[in-house]
Amino acid sequence: MNLFRQLTEKPWVVTDLGEDIDLHGRTAFNLPAPQVGLRVFLGAATVLFSLFIVAYADRMTLGDWRSLPEPWVLWLNTALLTMSSVALQRARVAADRGQIDGVRVGLLAGGSFAFAFLVGQMWAWQQLIALGYFAGANPANAFFYVFTALHALHLLGGLVAWGRTISKVRRGCEMAEVRMSVELCSVYWHFLLAVWLILFGMLLFT
Repeated sequence: MNLFRQLTEKPWVVTDLGEDIDLHGRTAFNLPAPQVGLRVFLGAATVLFSLFIVAYADRMTLGDWRSLPEPWVLWLNTALLTMSSVALQRARVAADRGQIDGVRVGLLAGGSFAFAFLVGQMWAWQQLIALGYFAGANPANAFFYVFTALHALHLLGGLVAWGRTISKVRRGCEMAEVRMSVELCSVYWHFLLAVWLILFGMLLFT
C-alpha cells in the first residue's frame, strides 16, 4: 500500500491545510468570472489585431502600396484616448480607496474623452475622404479604415460597460461591485490605448 502511494503521489504538489502549492510556492486560486471573461476576450482581441498587423506588414511590401497622409487630428485623438485611460485609472484608484466621488469624476472624465476620441476619428475619416483617399483607391487606405473602424467598435463595446458602471454608481451599489466594474473598465481602456498606439505608430512609420 505504501509503495502504491509513493508511485501515485505528485511530488510537485504539496497538500497543506486544504491548499495545493506548486514548486514556485504559489497557492491555487480562482479569479472572479468577470475577470476571467475579460481576459479571454482580450486574448481573442489580441489575436485578431495581431493578424491584421501581420497582414498589413505583408501587404505593404507590394508595389501598388501608396501610403496615405496622417491627419493632424490623429495626434489629438491619441491624446484624448490617453487622457481617457488615465482618468479611468484614477477612478480605479479612487474605488480601491472607497472614494465614490473620485470614482464618479474619473468615470465621467474617461467616458467624455472616449466619446471625443470617436468623434475625432470620424473627423479624420472626413478629412481623408475630402482629399480623395477612399477605401477602394489603395490597399493602404483600406487598411487604415478597417483598423480604425475595428478599434472604434471595440471602444464602443467598452462604452457599453462604462455606461453600466456609471449606472451602478448612480444607483448606489455596494463599493465591492463598483470596484470590480471600474477595474474591468480601466484594464480594457489600457488595452485599447496600447492597441491604438501600435496602430498609430505603424501609420506614422510606414
